[in-house]
Amino acid sequence: MDRRINIIKGIHPGKFIERELKKMKLTQRTLAEETGIPYQTINAIISGRRNLTTEQALKIDHALKQEEGFLAVLQTHYDIKRTKEKELANLYTEAPHIRKSLFWDTDFAKINWAKYKDAVIKRVLERGNKDEIEEITRYYNLSTKLT
Repeated sequence: MDRRINIIKGIHPGKFIERELKKMKLTQRTLAEETGIPYQTINAIISGRRNLTTEQALKIDHALKQEEGFLAVLQTHYDIKRTKEKELANLYTEAPHIRKSLFWDTDFAKINWAKYKDAVIKRVLERGNKDEIEEITRYYNLSTKLT
């Protein structure tokens, strides 16, 4: 289980379930009938709108012939990833004072400055002016000058 978890950890278990259903040529309704989990719940899990409970994970593990606890562990890794992303987003709540046009290919207001720190630094080094490079150095509290 460890090797498989390391490969896919961080994805929502619904994506894994969807892939397994396709491989086994099963429908969501069939899985619902086999597990006793309502179809709407199965659908919400697969679409990522709902997380798995431990009880649901064990039932689906059995139906999909997975090792017991596999989906529960996958759900835990997904929860950890989401928590870390939220923590990172809270580190940098305001955007740095740089031109929005440096990020013409994305919504400037929605950039997660912590999560994409390396990409932001790279973009500013490639396309920014001296003031913007100094701003990014200050913003990320980098110990050495980037210029």
